[in-house]
Amino acid sequence: MLNTYTSYQLIAKDIGKAIDRVEAQPTVERDTKYYLENITKVKSIEQFVKDDRLFKYAMKAHGLQDMAYAKAFMVKALKEGISDRDSFANKLTDKRYAEFVDTYNFEAHGETATIFSKAQQGTVDKYLRQTLEENAGKDNEGVRLALYFQRKAPSIKSFYQVLADPALAKVVRTALALPESFASADIDRQVKFFEEKLKIENISDPKKLGEFLKRFTSLWEINNPSSPVQQSAGLLFGAPVSYGVSTDLMFAMQKLRF
Repeated sequence: MLNTYTSYQLIAKDIGKAIDRVEAQPTVERDTKYYLENITKVKSIEQFVKDDRLFKYAMKAHGLQDMAYAKAFMVKALKEGISDRDSFANKLTDKRYAEFVDTYNFEAHGETATIFSKAQQGTVDKYLRQTLEENAGKDNEGVRLALYFQRKAPSIKSFYQVLADPALAKVVRTALALPESFASADIDRQVKFFEEKLKIENISDPKKLGEFLKRFTSLWEINNPSSPVQQSAGLLFGAPVSYGVSTDLMFAMQKLRF
C-alpha cells in the first residue's frame, strides 16, 4: 500500500484528471444530472429543502452532508441570509454555513436565487471535489485531510479561522507534532503557539504549502501507518517505523518554523 505522502501526491499533481474520474462514476453522474436539471426550478427555501435529493447534493457540496437532516436549522440560516452581520449563519463559528447561504441567497435574491452560476456549476464543482476527497479518505484519512487543506489554503487568513475548522486544525496540530489534547487549550494560547511556529502568509504560497503538507503527510504516516509491515513493526517495537520517510526528511521535520 502506498504511504500517505505518495498517495496525496498522485492525486494532487493532477487534480483535474482525478476529478474527471470522479465525475464519470455512474452514481455521481446521475446525481449531478438531476441537480443541474432541477436546481433552477427551485423558487423558494421550502421547495429547496423539500426535494431531499437536491438538498442533500447541495449540502454535500458544501461539506455539510452530516447536517442534511437538520432542515429546520438550515431553513433558519437561509431565511436570515448573510447581509446582516448578526444573522444566524454569520454568527455560527463554522463558516461553511455562511458559504452555503451565500450560494443559495434566497434572502437577497428571492425566486432568482438559483439562477446564478455559483448555485449551478459552482456547486457541481464543489460536489466533485468533495467526493474526490471523501473517496481518498476511505483508504487514508490523512490524504483526505491534506487535499482539504490544499483546497482551503488560499482563503486562510488567520489561525482563528483554522481553529474554527476542525479538519484544518487537525492538520496543523499534526504537522506541529502536537497531541490531540492541545485542542482543549485556550483558543488565544493555541493561536499564539501557531503564530510562533508558522507564518500564516506561507500557507497561501504554493511552494511553502507543498513543504507544509509534506511534513503533515509524513507525520500522519508515522502515527497512522499505511503498510501492514509498518503496523507490525510498530507493535513489536512500541512505535511505528518511518516507512516511506527518509532520514533527511525526519531531521528536517524537527525544525518547527515554517
